[in-house]
Amino acid sequence: MNDHGSMRTARRTHGFTESVIREMSRVAQEAGAINLGQGFPDFPAPAVLKDAACRAIQDDVNQYAITWGTPSLRGALARKYQDWYGMEVDPESEITVTCGATEAMASVMLGLVNPGDEVVVFSPFYENYGPDATLCGAEPVFLPLSPPEFKLTREPLEAAVTARTRAIIVNTPNNPTGRVLSRQELELIADVCRRHDLYAFTDEIYEHIYYEGEHIPLATLDGMRERTVTVSGASKTFSITGWRIGTIIAPSDLTGAIRKVHDFLTVGAPAPLQEGCAAGMRELGDEYYEGLAKQYRERRDVLHQAITEAGFRAVKPQGAYYIMADFSSLSDLDDDSFARHMTRNGGVATVPGSSFFQNPEEGRHLVRFAFCKTLEKLEAAGDRLRQFSRAGG
Repeated sequence: MNDHGSMRTARRTHGFTESVIREMSRVAQEAGAINLGQGFPDFPAPAVLKDAACRAIQDDVNQYAITWGTPSLRGALARKYQDWYGMEVDPESEITVTCGATEAMASVMLGLVNPGDEVVVFSPFYENYGPDATLCGAEPVFLPLSPPEFKLTREPLEAAVTARTRAIIVNTPNNPTGRVLSRQELELIADVCRRHDLYAFTDEIYEHIYYEGEHIPLATLDGMRERTVTVSGASKTFSITGWRIGTIIAPSDLTGAIRKVHDFLTVGAPAPLQEGCAAGMRELGDEYYEGLAKQYRERRDVLHQAITEAGFRAVKPQGAYYIMADFSSLSDLDDDSFARHMTRNGGVATVPGSSFFQNPEEGRHLVRFAFCKTLEKLEAAGDRLRQFSRAGG
């Protein structure tokens, strides 16, 4: 940005750029490429959600919902957390419904983090966490996790915590690595939070999409309920990223501050769509969630085989719906140039790996694929990738 532009805009925006993920979707559209970059499913949502949302619209549910969420959705969420995780949650004082998990995390950070605080972020990371901290006037402290395992160990975590640390952000199942943190790793985070009196902000949006291990909400560990804010939402579970329904579970003494921020950011999430999500949570049982994981496992295996045959190196993810792949055996280009080249000349769009790292050099040989697409589209993408590889990249 030139000096004149810097003077005309707020300094808080100067430290980060526009979303690389959304940018690559635009590049894919321009090139007519198969978009395996941005993580939005291209298949239908469950009928029960659509039918309930349509009924709500026909019944003239058109006005503001209660700012922190409709009673039906908050009630369904409380039952879900009890049934799935044994967590007792008060729908009146501990649940806030937001415009997507993205707004949820921003509201949490703005409500609970002060200027000058530090927030620990594991790297590689989902690209929003750093800007969220910056918008609070806080400083993100990035803790690198080494590929390909991306496992968390005690010494680096302890070293990242200082007297200014306010919170640790925990994303499991993880975007972009596909890691599902083990109970041992979560117990380590819990121990550090308890001893240093820290918050944990957890991003659990992929909680029902995992293939190995188990999803353990950090809030269920001893001493963590009072200091954990759990962010999730309906976008990934029900394939409705455009509905923008996120959720926050927080202790009641923290919820008030979070709700204030949410209220002034967006007022509330779409009222009829909340009714659709409530119906889904009430009516879809274990068979749906088991089928979700099974279908995503099949998609994962199809794409992993295709990119491996095309010359990429990648570990199968344990959860979420992304694969981080090393393209260094295919090209000497940097990640941004390679991603654009493959989009325009190979017909498949990905996200450059450097956008997930504080130090861009750590991701210069990586791209991230999303496999939340129909099998037919993934198979077509695989054919294009193999042809791209045979043509010399």
